[in-house]
Amino acid sequence: MNTHRTHRPTDAAMQPSSRVFVAGHGGLVGSAICRRLKDAGYTNLLLRTRAELDLTQRAAVWKFFADERPEHVVLAAAKVGGIHANSTYPVDFISENLLIQSNVIDACYEFGVKRLLFLGSSCIYPKLCPQPMREEYLLTGPLETTNRPYAIAKIAGIEQCWAYNRQHATKFLAAMPTNLYGPEDNFDLKNSHVLPALLRKVAAAKAKNTKQVQVWGTGTPRREFLFSDDLAKACMFLLELAVDRFAALLPDDMPPLINIGVGEDVTIRELAELICRVLDYNGELVFDPTQPDGTPRKLLDSSRMQALGWKPRTSLEEGIRRTYEAAKGNLEFIRK
Repeated sequence: MNTHRTHRPTDAAMQPSSRVFVAGHGGLVGSAICRRLKDAGYTNLLLRTRAELDLTQRAAVWKFFADERPEHVVLAAAKVGGIHANSTYPVDFISENLLIQSNVIDACYEFGVKRLLFLGSSCIYPKLCPQPMREEYLLTGPLETTNRPYAIAKIAGIEQCWAYNRQHATKFLAAMPTNLYGPEDNFDLKNSHVLPALLRKVAAAKAKNTKQVQVWGTGTPRREFLFSDDLAKACMFLLELAVDRFAALLPDDMPPLINIGVGEDVTIRELAELICRVLDYNGELVFDPTQPDGTPRKLLDSSRMQALGWKPRTSLEEGIRRTYEAAKGNLEFIRK
């Protein structure tokens, strides 16, 4: 490895004048983080579209870091999707995510980034994990088959952060949010997660005066949902922590991992019913048990994060309403 650093990395809390690279700024998570940073007065955001910077290309990543010298990095770029997408494109999900993570994490070390926040997913935990899922449950059981390639890629990213911290005294932290949703979500029915998929189906049914909405699975799995703007605030909270408090999150004897969730979940049936109420749709929900349910339950234990002084502010009902209001003017399916 061609090393560009001349000294051991130093830690420092992120400041409004810091040079901050938000990788994946156009996605659900990255766009929320950028909004929050701009609202808080951050003026040196380093942003690149995929056309401008393909993170799967190592030489391009190296050149960007050499030219721009980011001080703090939020790695929100990833290939993501729901059950259908994960099942259909397993190679894409493991290969692209491994390339993105390896290139960016390596570059953060090589160019002396002060803090890296690597964003993962609650699917890293075992399929039949004890509930709520604590950070120490990582790698204690088999993964859910439908998203195993994606989960393994994210676990590899956590391990890479931990390895750098132990070997090179870096300050790389992996944050695992629960299921996310928000204004910049993906509403493509073939590739989206459950909440935006249901939101699109119900919105379309209401617009077309359709009397039924089909829902994949039995409706019994339980899921926890975090509004993207709340996650953005959590990310800023972590990156702005004082040096000693941030260091306490990076012990040598366990992965540098912290859960970010809301602490409560709902069944898929309850979620679908709530979306119907928010959109004032009175049709029938028809569940299709021939379609996969996925993991029975995914509820994070976010007590470590909340003990630091952070907690989410947006209720699920309010978040769904805000997501719908922000997206409905741009969603073709509502007008069809």
